[in-house]
Amino acid sequence: MPVGVGYVGDDEATAATVDSEGWLKTGDLCYFNEDGFLYIVDRLKELIKYKGYQVPPAELEHILQSHPGIADAAVIPYPDEEAGELPMAFIVRQPGSNITKEQVMDYVAKQVAPYKKVRRVAFVTAIPKSPAGKILRRELVQQALSMGCRVQTLSLSHSLALAIAVAGVCRGAAHRGFISGVSDPRHGHMSKRSPPPQRAHIPMAEQRWRPPYAYASSTAGGGGVDRRSRSGFCAATRTFHSLRSVGPLPPEELPLTVAAYAFSLLSSAPPLVVAGRGPALVDAATGIAVSYPAFVARVRFLAGGLWCSLGLRPGDVALVVSPSCLDVAVLYFALMSIGVVVSPANPASTADEYAHQVRLSRPAVAFVAPEVAARLPRHVSRVVIGSEVFDRLASASAAGGWAAPPAVAMKQSSTAALLYSSGTTGRVKAVAITHRNLIAQISAYNAIRETVAREAATDAGKGKPPPPSPPAAVTLFPLPLFHVMGFGLLTRTISSGETAVVMRRFDLAAAARAVERYRVTKLSAAPPVVVALTKSDEARRRDLSSLVAIVVGSAPLGREVSQRFATVFPSSTGPVATMAGPEELAAYGSVGRLAPRVQAKIVDTATGEALGPGRRGELWIRGPVGLCLTLSYMGIFFSGYVGDPEATAATITPDGWLKTGDLCYFNEDGYLYVVDRLKELIKYKGYQVPPAELEHILQSRPEIADAAVVPYPDEEAGQLPMAFVVRQPGAYLTEQQVMNCVAKHVAPYKKVRRVAFVNAIPKSPAGKILRRELVLQAMASTSRL
Repeated sequence: MPVGVGYVGDDEATAATVDSEGWLKTGDLCYFNEDGFLYIVDRLKELIKYKGYQVPPAELEHILQSHPGIADAAVIPYPDEEAGELPMAFIVRQPGSNITKEQVMDYVAKQVAPYKKVRRVAFVTAIPKSPAGKILRRELVQQALSMGCRVQTLSLSHSLALAIAVAGVCRGAAHRGFISGVSDPRHGHMSKRSPPPQRAHIPMAEQRWRPPYAYASSTAGGGGVDRRSRSGFCAATRTFHSLRSVGPLPPEELPLTVAAYAFSLLSSAPPLVVAGRGPALVDAATGIAVSYPAFVARVRFLAGGLWCSLGLRPGDVALVVSPSCLDVAVLYFALMSIGVVVSPANPASTADEYAHQVRLSRPAVAFVAPEVAARLPRHVSRVVIGSEVFDRLASASAAGGWAAPPAVAMKQSSTAALLYSSGTTGRVKAVAITHRNLIAQISAYNAIRETVAREAATDAGKGKPPPPSPPAAVTLFPLPLFHVMGFGLLTRTISSGETAVVMRRFDLAAAARAVERYRVTKLSAAPPVVVALTKSDEARRRDLSSLVAIVVGSAPLGREVSQRFATVFPSSTGPVATMAGPEELAAYGSVGRLAPRVQAKIVDTATGEALGPGRRGELWIRGPVGLCLTLSYMGIFFSGYVGDPEATAATITPDGWLKTGDLCYFNEDGYLYVVDRLKELIKYKGYQVPPAELEHILQSRPEIADAAVVPYPDEEAGQLPMAFVVRQPGAYLTEQQVMNCVAKHVAPYKKVRRVAFVNAIPKSPAGKILRRELVLQAMASTSRL
């Protein structure tokens, strides 16, 4: 096709189409495969925007034209006040055909996702086309508008009925508990906590920062946004702002570590909170508990040993390689209290992986579990956790010989932790998190708790915030402490005076026993854990009624899974959720609203355009919060990848926007929905297939214990959706049954095309599917498929 230099006599159109460097914007939605072949999905301007979804008219036209009673068809957008645009079909019947409007809509509905259904139908004698055969859609839109009420519309009342039914399933939990990690007033406390007896001896700068316990003076975030906008979207800047109240943050120029900040919150709590506080840490397997005074004392003693015996100083890096245990939690805070950078690593990594991480972090010392020590590079100094050397560093008797470390004057912009990416798609990268990031995350968490507590009190007719009510919230940690989500939750939990029940490694039966034994109120988990709970006989035998919420991260959670959990465990006080407040119960599948001080954009990956509510694109985020975009979306705000300027430049824009790589959208009320990882979308014949959608369908079948979907290379289609399935014990399920199961619920291009049965789905310690391993496994087993 010719490439023109501009539109004659139309400078404005030329400028909008051809940029200053000569790039011509085609307006086509396309992609290249790995071999350089170009696929055209549709015209961007022709995509129909239905309730935030993008519907390609060409897909519906192909389906309609396959019907024997239809000679020709075209689909266009019809304006609608509620949905934005409705897919409307113009149909030319075959001679002698009597196909009706209902039959047209039903024929399409059987082959596509619900949001792609044809909602209006008109019969015509011919489809207007250009001499080249291109459909003249503008003429059809004008024709549709002139037809007015003579065009049949599909009722949307069933959607409203479903929303009302969903609200009913939640059993009024909005007034009974806090969702997504915010504690129920009956189980937890309001915010900040009590002074440990050893407070005067902590080598930190907390004397210089006193957070007010009450947040009555908090102001709303989102400067510049129209407060009447329910979504927080500012049309002028094309940016979403948080509408939540913000808690106080210490001045950014004040030297302060996150450990000092956390302990200052503990020391500012009223006596009533202190009296009802539970232990800081509990070992899930042994029941050994560490009270808050004892926790603070251990941190102080260990900090003295690290400073005086090992000679660690601010800015040094300490590699920590161990399964989760109480000593690791104490070690993290001791290191950060003296300005040492914590670098947690996976104890299941190989020697080569440790060598790579050591090159990135350059640790002064490594604290390791006994079984890991031999895998580290020989030149790295190491201390075995649980050894006599480690115990001497942390013991009270030895501390008498250590001089107390001086109060460190750490800038909040200094690095507090080097956390590693999961490495599911390539080699791990080191991510730098600052003290300010973590401080802002803690502040956001406590501010949201305060706001929700006040709203709950108002709803109950009390008119003022209720006093703190013991016992403290209890959080089970099946996620490892070296994982980004586990690390972030630990700092939040300790700073809030709540109890962390630590599991050395995840086991479903052990987790259910821990919930029952320790009356756990919150559980953080990946979606497969929630699926497994609903199918576990052991879990059903346990009393899980103390659970207020299960906070889900690492992947989208399907509505079906949430509802099935509520059915299997009806005595739980709150629903399984990926939401951040009781007002968000209506937003099933949402990860919540933006946390205080956070900004976000939804960016079209093809055009770079920042999109408004209801439009899908890549999520970009900006703000001070370290590990929390919403309370259940663990977006990492960081200064860059250590030792990888190229990856940093590809991820962080010059003006500070971090590209998450997640395909997301905000609805009109400001709730964020994560569709899938952009890199994980399967490209089938020009269509993008989200594997998470197919996994949710497969996991809903009682015969399937677990499932994962990956792209399988194909010469004709580009990639085929391939399912790896774990059968339930005793279940007999064929490959064809698996494919049929999915085909009934999705559009034709989303069908599963290959199936393999396996004993287990490979996952990271956080429960994230290791898709790269499955792709390699699929390629290796081609002859058996």
